[in-house]
Amino acid sequence: MNRDYLKDFPTLNREKNGKRIAYLDSAATTQKPIAVIEAIKDYYEKINANPHRGAYELSVLATEAYDEAREKVRKFINAEGSEEIIFTKNATEAFNLVAMSYGMNFINEGDEIVISIAEHHSNLIPWQQVARAKGAILKYMYTNENGELTEEEIKSKITDKTKIVAVTQVSNALGTINPVKEIAEYAHSKGAIVIVDGAQSVPHMKVDVRDINADFLIIAGHKLLAPMGIGVLYGKKDLLEKMPPLMFGGDMVEYVYEQETTFNVLPYKFEAGTQNVEAAVGLSKAIDYLNEIGMENIEKYEKELVSYALDKMNKLEYVKVYGPKEVEKRGGVISFQIEGVHPHDVASIFDTFGVCIRAGNHCAQPLMRYMGINATSRASIYLYNDKEDVDRLVEAIEKTYEMFSKWR
Repeated sequence: MNRDYLKDFPTLNREKNGKRIAYLDSAATTQKPIAVIEAIKDYYEKINANPHRGAYELSVLATEAYDEAREKVRKFINAEGSEEIIFTKNATEAFNLVAMSYGMNFINEGDEIVISIAEHHSNLIPWQQVARAKGAILKYMYTNENGELTEEEIKSKITDKTKIVAVTQVSNALGTINPVKEIAEYAHSKGAIVIVDGAQSVPHMKVDVRDINADFLIIAGHKLLAPMGIGVLYGKKDLLEKMPPLMFGGDMVEYVYEQETTFNVLPYKFEAGTQNVEAAVGLSKAIDYLNEIGMENIEKYEKELVSYALDKMNKLEYVKVYGPKEVEKRGGVISFQIEGVHPHDVASIFDTFGVCIRAGNHCAQPLMRYMGINATSRASIYLYNDKEDVDRLVEAIEKTYEMFSKWR
């Protein structure tokens, strides 16, 4: 990428101790470009109204903006129809919608639900609830020493009894890029449906739902330069049509009588009540911003930065980096530990240097337990980062280790 995108993000101009902050926590949430902030401001100043409810101009304009956002998402992930795009308040709600609406109604006793050990809690706990309620069996695909799912593991865990496979495309804890297209192909051959967690992939690479043949794909808007409060559930139309609504109220109905109700068509039957229209508008503008850069360019640039970071970090004998060793197999997430320093201390000390990272279990406690650790420090890269940010990260690692070495 030839352009410096840093200037588009006001928050990243913040300074600490006379230096610009190095924001390396985009896996948790991304910063918002001026274009997105202005789009939300324009919505409130010019067309704020409740969509789908009024015949007056403002309501019509709000409806058009909301529908345009849905169509932008459809094109962005190459879904077949806009009715396959359901807006939720976040990715967690989208996972719960699939689990409670599809899982609770189409999973039976003895059926198998297969997930990976590296799933975020939002793609793990709902399946625990479904398995417990329906008498199903929850099985895990375990990673190898490099945090990867092997073909042998995938094929040994997905069987003729498997009805659901839920797997992340890019691990938020290890950065591993999982072969979701191959997983979907094998799962479908066994008669299972596939749910892909796209929270860490869709913002960073081109994801085509028809190419990977996902039955459901889940997106977190706030990890994609959009505001908090907007998520996306993509689902194949035939599956969504047979799923009952999860929430009930205004706008998701067709006719309401004293003792019964008929429900609206897709996608509206899953969008009860007043929606977060301004966040949808922000998501629409975020997609415009990403499309202008090009997802292929973003992915290539991030891999260059990750490679640069790994080269430097792997030279430090007191640093252990988790996840795939090959850059081609990982996204922009780098989990690590500094010898003799707890990750929470690492994150706190880094903050004094103006370096923003995450520390903890990253909502992946079963993975951490499986790996025999309690927590890691995690740096995550996005399009607005540069080599200076990576250098600041490495410098913070060196200074932190030196500081603790004096106390040993």
